[in-house]
Amino acid sequence: MLIVEDLQKRFRLAKKGLFSKKPKTAVVSDPRHQPPWFHAVRGVSFQAQPGTIVGLLGPNGAGKTTLMRMLSTALTPTAGTASFAGIDIVQNPLEVRRKLGFLSGTTGLYGRLTPREMITYYGRLHGVDNQAITTRIAEMSRNLEMDSFLDRQSDTLSAGMKQKVSIARTLIHDPEIVIFDEPTTGLDVSAAQTVLDFIGECCQRGKTVVFSTHHMHEVKRLCDSVVLIHEGARRFIGTVDDMLEQTACEHLDQAFLKLVHTQGNPDHAA
Repeated sequence: MLIVEDLQKRFRLAKKGLFSKKPKTAVVSDPRHQPPWFHAVRGVSFQAQPGTIVGLLGPNGAGKTTLMRMLSTALTPTAGTASFAGIDIVQNPLEVRRKLGFLSGTTGLYGRLTPREMITYYGRLHGVDNQAITTRIAEMSRNLEMDSFLDRQSDTLSAGMKQKVSIARTLIHDPEIVIFDEPTTGLDVSAAQTVLDFIGECCQRGKTVVFSTHHMHEVKRLCDSVVLIHEGARRFIGTVDDMLEQTACEHLDQAFLKLVHTQGNPDHAA
């Protein structure tokens, strides 16, 4: 089970609008001279049960990727925490990484390696034995329709092929919890369909899935619950039906826009 409790992340704004994670060491007593802070995530909380998919929604810049990077232990929270099966992301990040798979939109492939070599490499990094790696590559290659390019160099692959390799690399150690950051962005209809089917299979196998997307039809198709954040704060939590009912909208994209553009207290935007 995933439990997210009041997660917060802020960055100090340096001169010219650049970000810096490290505050100045000198103590400044006058608040007028304190460095400005950018609050990327403002106290987000939610839970996700095994065998369910949580849709993480929000406009660009809402804080979704920062939130997911904290859950993956790539970023340390400023405040709050989260736990996977009782394992705290702040107190025991290495153990969390053993149970977690994180598909980031910014992680590239090694162009001179084949998908088979790439996935094998990451499997060994996770301590998976060779026989299990071979078995899992065969299974994921079949499910993700990768057989035709499994032994081609990665720099010759299309965007959809590379995304499938990234997903297989993310799941080679058979994690209990999987985080997908906009996995279908830039894919054609066929590749996106394969990826969505595979995400659904992860849920059916009892994995906890956090799924970020801008496509409302994907939310309606896959997600058991939705967490919508805007300007770093949670604006809605509930099911797709709850989202439509709360906003009195017929379509999800309309409900999304209404929640995002409504000012006031998070979770009570309707």
